[in-house]
Amino acid sequence: MTTETSPTIKIIPLGGLHEIGKNTCVFEYNDEIVLLDAGLAFPTDEMHGVNIVLPDMTYVRENRHKIKGMIVTHGHEDHIGGIAYHLKQFEIPVIYGPRLALAMLEGKLEEAGVRNRTELRTVRPRDLVRIGSGFVAEFIRNTHSIADSFTVALHTPAGVIIHTGDFKFDHTPVDGEFFDLQRLAEHGEKGVLCLISDSTNSEVPGFTPSERSVYPNLDRVFSQATGRLLVTTFASSVHRINMILELAQKYNRVVSVVGRSMLNVIAHARNLGYIKCPDNLLQPLHTVRNMPAENALFLATGSQGEPMSATTRIANGEHPHLKIREGDTVVFSANPIPGNTIAVVKTIDRLMMQGAKVVYGREQGIHVSGHGCQEDQKLMIGLTKPKFFLPAHGEHRMLVKHAQTAQSMGIPAENIVIMHNGDVVEVSEDAIRLAGKVPAGIDLVDTSGCGIVNGTVLQERQRLAEEGIVTIAATVDWNGKLMMKPEIHVRGVVTSVDRALLQKWVQERMEEVLRDRWSDFARAADGEQLEVDWVGLQTQLERELQRSIRRELQSQTSVTLLMQTPNEPVKAADGRRRRRTTAQVAS
Repeated sequence: MTTETSPTIKIIPLGGLHEIGKNTCVFEYNDEIVLLDAGLAFPTDEMHGVNIVLPDMTYVRENRHKIKGMIVTHGHEDHIGGIAYHLKQFEIPVIYGPRLALAMLEGKLEEAGVRNRTELRTVRPRDLVRIGSGFVAEFIRNTHSIADSFTVALHTPAGVIIHTGDFKFDHTPVDGEFFDLQRLAEHGEKGVLCLISDSTNSEVPGFTPSERSVYPNLDRVFSQATGRLLVTTFASSVHRINMILELAQKYNRVVSVVGRSMLNVIAHARNLGYIKCPDNLLQPLHTVRNMPAENALFLATGSQGEPMSATTRIANGEHPHLKIREGDTVVFSANPIPGNTIAVVKTIDRLMMQGAKVVYGREQGIHVSGHGCQEDQKLMIGLTKPKFFLPAHGEHRMLVKHAQTAQSMGIPAENIVIMHNGDVVEVSEDAIRLAGKVPAGIDLVDTSGCGIVNGTVLQERQRLAEEGIVTIAATVDWNGKLMMKPEIHVRGVVTSVDRALLQKWVQERMEEVLRDRWSDFARAADGEQLEVDWVGLQTQLERELQRSIRRELQSQTSVTLLMQTPNEPVKAADGRRRRRTTAQVAS
């Protein structure tokens, strides 16, 4: 007699664990895959020339034939920013998500030239959509720092899995769209197999304040500002932008939006009705710039000190159309994300040096988080009553703390798994367990947009940044002699050795190698012709020069040899002709 095994769902996070950013999760049942979000992260200072950081999608690429669709929870870059890049590698039959997120995503896909590689379908609260034969996704309105955000209840053969997405419980939302607590509770009563929950603020006691609590503090700042106002916040903070525009009307200020990403978000949000303001409130930069100071407000990107953002360029005096004036008030309505603090502080300092009054810091009450704190997390667990629990979206200490909170709510430790990116978690009606790993590193996208930066290239850039480079240009004739003194170019190298001495070392070492090793690379082929392996010779010379220069300079300086070789075969005095071997560098 045989017994049927319980259906098993695989949950495979590829990003967003033990880190902040690039949130990406795979749900798999039999031969069907559903993706939930596909975000990006931003590079660290050591990632020279890198524009964005993506999760390694090797597993998805290798199983592209299984992909049935994607779910998008909301429109933040750390949840949708990677989709355009992934679509260049594999198609996604259909992407379901809220109107604002898909409006923003559509522009990204068109810009990347991949709009035809998927179908975008908008969903509304409590919509249910079937994805493949094994999944039904239900979209539950939640509250977050961006409008039109969802928690997802994924109905599977094993049971209901709830992924919270990013959330907090905001009981006075700016847009009047309340968290659908009733639907969460209904699922909790019927039975939730597994809860995957946002861990960002798991170390912070209490509830996260409502977004509306920022309004009176911004009101105070606006009322005290006598000169021009420049306000910077996250471009995607639609609720915050709405309040800023409300206050602009209240204090008779005309608004100019400075920064491409904020212009795009505001345009989409206005089209969809998430931002409502008179058309004449928003004016071009040149118009607002010439208005009386008490009537001008600039709404700018750059709250995190991003190098190319509007606020940073203004602080550096590099913005072509907007300069700080004495008496301006600059408001940072955002807290620095971990890793951005130094950049933000430097931006604030430069603004102050130019005469601006800068309003910033937690004590000002002009920013609140979009992520729930411990009491929000407890309420989520209490409403859904999950059998199994997976903390997600956070660094390791945040995941551990969230797991402890779940245990305090009565979930047994054996029913909780702290995942790493790439872990394969299998969950069935009766059990949850780790069942292996898949590739889960990072892909680095170059600022040129030409492709992925591999580890070797990144190491080379790091070495160049730390130790500099010595470039040597030399010409070698058919007799294995230097035709002139080598030219030396030194960049980024700290040394007390003068150029003349360095040139002497290089010339002596090259002459030594050519004298001792020429016969290894130049040989008579048939008694009449001399074949020279110029590529091999160049490689040998560069290797020897690098070893010698590093020893003399006591550093790991990179050395590049540019070797010019004869263009045409010539007849030697002994009557033999000289020629290149087949694998040669161009002259």
